[in-house]
Amino acid sequence: MSAAVSEPGGPVAGIDPGPVTAWMAERVELSPPLQFEIIAGGHSNLTYRVTDAVGNRWVLRRPPLAHLLAGAHDMVREHRILAALEPTPVPTPPVVGLCTDAEVNGADFYVTGFVEGTVLRSLADAEALSPEARGALSRQLVEVQAAIHSTDLEATGLDTLGRPDDYVARQLHVWRRQFNAMTSRELPIIERVHDVLVASIPPQSEATLVHGDYRLDNCLSGASGVLAAVLDWEISTLGDPLADFGFSLGYWVEAGDAFNPLGHDATAAPGFWTREQLASAYGELTGRDVSAMGWFFAFASWRLACILEGVHARYVGGAIPDIPPEVHEFPRSIVALAERAESVLASL
Repeated sequence: MSAAVSEPGGPVAGIDPGPVTAWMAERVELSPPLQFEIIAGGHSNLTYRVTDAVGNRWVLRRPPLAHLLAGAHDMVREHRILAALEPTPVPTPPVVGLCTDAEVNGADFYVTGFVEGTVLRSLADAEALSPEARGALSRQLVEVQAAIHSTDLEATGLDTLGRPDDYVARQLHVWRRQFNAMTSRELPIIERVHDVLVASIPPQSEATLVHGDYRLDNCLSGASGVLAAVLDWEISTLGDPLADFGFSLGYWVEAGDAFNPLGHDATAAPGFWTREQLASAYGELTGRDVSAMGWFFAFASWRLACILEGVHARYVGGAIPDIPPEVHEFPRSIVALAERAESVLASL
């Protein structure tokens, strides 16, 4: 995605610079004019780097410009989660504030401090780290996800974030509905895999905070393999931690995989762990039984297929500017993900 950059004080899609600058000036010290730049890589909410005249930086998040689905892109919810997690061991960007006044920018948005770090997506990105740092980052990713799943819900006030029960069944219902709301083609395999998953859901034994989209490129990484911050909390809720970990495995690409669902292959670089190593470490760290992780991997693959159908529709519909090359491959990736899910389920 090519970045859209405003001239200082000038327009960029999704930002009304005058009112936004005035709103921010009431909350942080800044030197106008502000420059707004869409940060590359977002497939859902729009994320902007905000820079003032002397180089101070922040990050602003707002919903896409069109094709909003009910319950998605909730800035209030995402801001609530980030604010609640600030005092916990989970690394997140520091919160500046939330704006729910549509007169300011036409939609809710929130602002955080800028965290130094790199988003790793490609093998070229991964080459910035040594193989040893890639291994250290693999462990950190598991440790931080375990910390997310250990969040004290009452102490953080997140115990009312969502329904804790029947998480997987509700996810199956939601993403099937979202798929049908966004698709314009017939894909019988989506319904077929859905029905097999519904009939074989593993029992849920606990409910924790779940990120819902936890993967390497939703984190900021440091050069030594340190995980600096976890980003993109828009679909976080309460649910089954094993399903949430399965979602992470669904995104993880290994060398030799038959396809790459997002076009991101950083984790295939030497030194990054395999999915099997990640699952083993998660089980050891948390004491949770990961023997059903094959089922959760299949579920994650089907769910990602449904998500990508919606992402593709939003790009094609103009809700998110500048279509990146990998999005053109999503229609094929969606089918491959559904086929992977069906194959894994058949092997269990």
